Amino acid sequence: MPSLACGKLADMKLTHDQCEQARLARDSRFDGRFFTAVKSTGIYCRPVCPAPPPKPENVEYFDNAASAAAAGYRPCLRCRPETAPLSPAWRGSETTVERALGLIHAGELDGPLGPFSERLGVSDRHLRRLFQCHLGVSPLNYALNHRLLFAKQLLAESQLPVMDVALACGFQSRRRFNDAFVRQFRLTPSQVRRGAVGQSQGCCLTLNYRPPLDWAGLLRFLSERALPGVEAIEGEVYRRTFRWQQACGWFELSPIVGKNALALTLHCDQPRAIRPVVQRIRQMFDLDLDPLHLHRQLSKDPVLAGQCGGEMVRLPGIWSEFEALVRAIVGQQISVKGARTILTRLCERFGSPMAGPQLGRTFPQAAQLAGADLSGLGLTQTRAGWISHIAQCYSQGFSAGEGDLASRVATLKTLKGVGDWTAHYVCMRAFGESDAFVASDLGLYHALGLEKGTPKQTLAAAESWRPWRAYGVMLLWSSLGEKR
Repeated sequence: MPSLACGKLADMKLTHDQCEQARLARDSRFDGRFFTAVKSTGIYCRPVCPAPPPKPENVEYFDNAASAAAAGYRPCLRCRPETAPLSPAWRGSETTVERALGLIHAGELDGPLGPFSERLGVSDRHLRRLFQCHLGVSPLNYALNHRLLFAKQLLAESQLPVMDVALACGFQSRRRFNDAFVRQFRLTPSQVRRGAVGQSQGCCLTLNYRPPLDWAGLLRFLSERALPGVEAIEGEVYRRTFRWQQACGWFELSPIVGKNALALTLHCDQPRAIRPVVQRIRQMFDLDLDPLHLHRQLSKDPVLAGQCGGEMVRLPGIWSEFEALVRAIVGQQISVKGARTILTRLCERFGSPMAGPQLGRTFPQAAQLAGADLSGLGLTQTRAGWISHIAQCYSQGFSAGEGDLASRVATLKTLKGVGDWTAHYVCMRAFGESDAFVASDLGLYHALGLEKGTPKQTLAAAESWRPWRAYGVMLLWSSLGEKR
């Protein structure tokens, strides 16, 4: 078997022997990084599958589920490959592939390949060639397998009606969904469905991750910035309201005892939005990180080595690009507590009503703030003007949501009030850009012992952290108890 590339989240390629050792040990660190296919049964599994291990001569390995499916294998009903953390195998090898996979996971390829490839700035032929080279399958096959695996998870874990499951996965009719499901898995949806059908309790799903996850640390960071009514943290439970395009709702997230997984309960008024919303939640809590590799990389730096013990940090996200910008503008040069007070007033005045446990409203949308009277909130006239300008731009379709870090930063800096610090902060918190770096941050100056620091000094100090500078920032903020 050829070596399996693990991209920028691994410092080596997985060989057949390494996959074999991880499979026999049921090592959770490798969950989602490769899949085990059993020739005698025609089934593919996660490396953590609890079933008795098959004989080595009956096993072959694939670095993604789509490749296993293309080879004629169907997913295991016991370990359920659809719940594995997303594989990082494709990351870092080709920027176009990385961007394409991010869009596919967010539900952006449910139709023809032509418009999708144009969005990426390449021809459909070139995109097919890149996917074949890096993943071993075509873009459409990968997207279809991803859609159907998510459908399988919804059928197994949620109580959504089958038609809603079909809509959530990009199908326009139940018949087309059933046909595709049977062709891909050689199972009918009814053979996967568990329990009674209904929607009273919302859509319940399991979100797996690679350990360790410092859930308490994530909640501490988020609780300092939580906006009453929009977000609520109670014990180990996080809740918030959201809008996604025309859909709205709220979700609840909490750890599952004894498992490397979080329990998600999602209430969404439009089934078609469920898939991108779930992917957004995964990104918001950085659930696709390989923390052990990150630890190995950052612990090589003498500045960060002392901060890499215990639980590894993740990048806590903000729900949307627009919300991250508003939060950053409001928080410029004031305390977290002061920014939270102003933002709470903003949400109370302009947020839309939304019912949920300890929740009451959504964060205001761009259209609600464009041209709105922002006086009396505690904002300076200058910052109020900046927010109005930004809201007007976003209400007219502005976005920095695609492209690499440099292009996103450059796009954001065309907005009034957005400098280098703000642009990188938004990329870090809204897009999960691992190499975003707030070079002029006062907290970094203090943590690095720079009494009169400059961006040039912090950039030089962080050069060895690439491409994980954002995580280095989080480690240093954590070490200071920094309220950013």
